[in-house]
Amino acid sequence: MEKAGTDEGGGRGAAGGKAECRMESIRHHDGDGAVAIAVDALPALDGELVVDVASRSALADDDGHAARHLPLAVLRPGSVADVAAMLRFAAEHGLRAAPRGQGHATGGQARVPDRIVIDMRTLDTVHKVLPDRVVVDAGARWRDVLTATTPAGLTPPVLTDCVELTVGGTLAVGGVGGTSHLHGLQTDNVLELEVVTGDGRVRTCSPNYDRPLFEAALAGLGQCVVIVRATLRLVPARSRVRRHRLRYADPHRFLVAQRRLVTHHRFDHVSGRAVPDERGGWRYVVEAARFHTPPSSPEDPAAWDDVVPWDGDVETDDLSYVDFVTRESPGAAGWPPARSAHPWLGGFLPDVRAEEVVVDVLARVSREELGEGGRVVLYPTTTDRFNTPLFRMPGGPVVVHFALLRTTSPDDADALARIASANHYFAERVREAGGAVYPHGTMSFTRDDWQAHFGPVWPRFAAAKVRYDPRHVLTSGQRIFLS
Repeated sequence: MEKAGTDEGGGRGAAGGKAECRMESIRHHDGDGAVAIAVDALPALDGELVVDVASRSALADDDGHAARHLPLAVLRPGSVADVAAMLRFAAEHGLRAAPRGQGHATGGQARVPDRIVIDMRTLDTVHKVLPDRVVVDAGARWRDVLTATTPAGLTPPVLTDCVELTVGGTLAVGGVGGTSHLHGLQTDNVLELEVVTGDGRVRTCSPNYDRPLFEAALAGLGQCVVIVRATLRLVPARSRVRRHRLRYADPHRFLVAQRRLVTHHRFDHVSGRAVPDERGGWRYVVEAARFHTPPSSPEDPAAWDDVVPWDGDVETDDLSYVDFVTRESPGAAGWPPARSAHPWLGGFLPDVRAEEVVVDVLARVSREELGEGGRVVLYPTTTDRFNTPLFRMPGGPVVVHFALLRTTSPDDADALARIASANHYFAERVREAGGAVYPHGTMSFTRDDWQAHFGPVWPRFAAAKVRYDPRHVLTSGQRIFLS
């Protein structure tokens, strides 16, 4: 194995032997005290394993900035084989590991002391674009996928608001967007996966081949496998988008209007927000968009039939498709400041209880508490195209996606504590209404909470954990399978 020196702690991997390694061991705590593992026991790598403080500190927290946990080491894989070798090593030596993409999770999902962080950003290749699919490494961002597919007139059918997320990161959670009423979740548009199980085996799975493994990976929160490569469905990408914004003064008319838009499938994209009113209340904005390629027209005279009358004029604009799907990326107008903490939390509400919960929760949120660049996402989606077993949501043909995307200073401990308390109330209201929390956010769940969250699929999920990660190596930060 090649050795590479570092400024503090050293590293190992294929670094060309440019410096002598000064790291003799790495240490972790197994409950009975510190245990040292000799460097010579580490596997040969195409990439590198680094333990210097700067590299570890850079991955010690996420966008939530709620707490920092310095990892034991950081793996920068140069290949899928590196991920497999490191997970086998972790299993053999009682270590834990967690994959990390761009760090956009907000609840410490990839954090736990004495674990190895697998920095998936080094596996970011878009391998091939075919007429109906794209093969891409899990560490690639959705923006990278778009860059490869849109020149061929193709796009993934579902994109989240932020395309800077990694493919593997969203597939481990679900991935909902404004086109989900037509195409389901991002996880519902996966044709095949390459994964590494918790015991270090590289496996391929799909709906038709090793389906139990496939279903344990998608929306499995990284508990059973590390997703390393995905084959994703593509659909034609229209070149232009005509976007309409409708404004409502009350949540009832707003939700009724959105419900009709998504159930009638009259628009390609439907989403919405609640916006703080200057007088202290809330206003509601529907965003409905139709994709088209000139000379075809985006207009449909029947599109607004039976839609509840809105307040004022419709605001309409035209954008390129790429500008539209990247409009919410960091750095865009209205996006939270780069250094802010994002203790976000969202969920899915049953349609019949949505208005009640939204009114109650928003009555407790002020413009100031939402924070600079903070937003409230609120829109229904039909569920007939949702087919990912581990993705939890209420029953019924329509559910309402409701998310509080607050921001605050990462240095304001009091504000973070208040938001944590508010998030707890939000989660309880969602669950009491028969809804489900979207588990990428900032929340504090016990094992019992997780069991209640997964409900009827918990036994299947727990069995998959035993089968694919028997030594509980993977992603223990969420404490799903820990007491």
